[in-house]
Parts: sequence; C-alpha cells; structure tokens
Amino acid sequence: MDNKVGIYYAYWTREWDVPFYPYIDKAHDLRFDILEINAGTLAKMSSNERQKLRQYAAARNIALTYCIGLPLEFDVASPDESTRKRGIKFLTDQIHGIGGMGGGYLSGILYGAWPATMPKGKMSRKDYLSLSIDSIIQVAKIAEENGVILCMEIVNRFEQFLLNTAEEGVAYCQAIDSPNVKLLLDTFHMNIEEDSISSAVLTAKDFLGHVHLGENHRMPPGCDHGHIPWSALMTSLKKIDYQGSLVMEPFLVPGGQVGRDIKIWRDQSGGFNLDEEARKACIFIKQKLLEAK
Repeated sequence: MDNKVGIYYAYWTREWDVPFYPYIDKAHDLRFDILEINAGTLAKMSSNERQKLRQYAAARNIALTYCIGLPLEFDVASPDESTRKRGIKFLTDQIHGIGGMGGGYLSGILYGAWPATMPKGKMSRKDYLSLSIDSIIQVAKIAEENGVILCMEIVNRFEQFLLNTAEEGVAYCQAIDSPNVKLLLDTFHMNIEEDSISSAVLTAKDFLGHVHLGENHRMPPGCDHGHIPWSALMTSLKKIDYQGSLVMEPFLVPGGQVGRDIKIWRDQSGGFNLDEEARKACIFIKQKLLEAK
C-alpha cells in the first residue's frame, strides 16, 4: 500500500487560528505527504490568501486536507431552522473556499455541533438525524459542484450523539446518497466505540473516504505504550482497497483553546521532541503500509 500519510497541524499548536506556513514546512521536513488544517481558519482568509497558501504547500509537495467540528451556532441538526440555515451557509462558504483551491477533502463533525450531547426534550435521536440529513443533502450538492468530498467523522459518545459507529455512518451516507459524502474513521474513537477496529473498516468499505490515526490515549502512532492494532488496521484497509489518505491526529500538550476543546489536562509528551516523535510515527505508519498483508 502506498497511501499518502499526513499530520494535523494542531499537534504543534495550542490555538486553532494560527498561520499554517510553519507547519507546511514541518510536514515537508519530516517527510509527510499531507498537512491537515482547520477549515474554519481557512474560511476567514481572502481568496488571494488561500491561493498563496495552496501554492506554498504545492511548492513543497505537501497536499492539504481540511477538518472542522461545527460550532454550536452552526449546528445543522438543530431544531431551530435559523441555526440550521447558518450552518448550511457556514459549510457552503468552506466548500467554496476549498473548491477555489482545487477541491479536496473536508472532514470532521459536519453533521452536527461539536461537542454535543443529546438535549433533553421530546425530540428523539432519530429526529435530530433527520434534520442533519436534510441539511447535508443540500450541502452535498454544493460539494459535488466544487470537487469537495465531505467526510463525516465517526466519534465517541462523549463528543457527539448522532454518529458513533461505522454502521451508523454507513446508514447516514446511504440516506444522503451522494458520491461526495463519505466517512472519516479515527482510531482513537474506534477504540472506544467499536467492537473491532478492523470490522469497522470492513463495514465502512466503499464509504470510507478518510482516516485519522492516533493511539488510544492520543499519542502518535507506534509509541511504546499504546495498544491500537496497527497491523490489523492496515490489513483491513488493504482488504477494502482503500486508496485514501491516513492523517495522524495526536494531541499531547495542554493549554490554549486546543487543549481545552480536546480535553488534554496533562502534558503527555514527557518532554520529548515533538518533531522527532512525529518523524518516527511517519516512518512507523509507512512501514506498516508496506507490510500490510
């Protein structure tokens, strides 16, 4: 397998809104193929700024992917119609921005607010899913027109209540019925919710559009004290002929908005060099891809 391997920029940052250029350089120097960046920050840029960013990355042979969790005020599953409309516009603006950069993958919790727990009241989970599906059907048409693939991230029950397993994600995609709506599976979340990480990948199959990598405690892949079954994961990806990207999303250092949102309350780095650990993790994953049976 020769899938492209990337890393999420916020591995190094404590805030979401930062200049991306230094992390493009880091990704290049550490031999990654991709840098994943915050789509919310991208949406705040002018068209000229986005083009400069794209050109800078391309000159260093770094592809860009994009990720976000919807803020509550843009919740496309909200029972409040005006909130859903704001969310649809928010996603539409991001899609147009990414489309203007040549298109690509916009992933994350695009189907509802992040973080979110099911509100008390008369509405059922099915009701919220129906509202979300109606919203994303509208957004999907815009994504198709702009060459953007929307990947719905399956996350754990403590962060969202709508999509917690690959099986639920497949049913969601089938309801949307768009070639541009797929799933993002994340090893951290699968470790919490799935009976088997490999089985989840096989369940997602053709709907799998993007993969996030991290150990069970958010450390970089391949660290000495994680327990994600990396070889089994790669074997299952090979079985479904997965051609997409693999992006690491470790979070280790507390502080700032990133630390608060991800719930990193202690320094898990142990004082090690973040760049060196990322480099080793990149080598580890590329080797696992080569060894996949």
